[in-house]
Amino acid sequence: MGAAPIANRIRRLRFERGEMTQQALAEACGVTRQTIIALEAGRYAPSLELAFRIARAFGLGVEDVFEWEGK
Repeated sequence: MGAAPIANRIRRLRFERGEMTQQALAEACGVTRQTIIALEAGRYAPSLELAFRIARAFGLGVEDVFEWEGK
């Protein structure tokens, strides 16, 4: 299985927000740091609930963090 068809801007957003750590984002979203690492690398597509949690942690809408690259 290849990369997830959902692109994200998580890494860029973390750095734009005062270099938020992966651990801090993970804690804010109720997931492990490994989950954030996998998301940033494009190896994992988040559940809808997690996508909303991540967007909320940045104070943004889901569409500002994630982009579907499927067909």
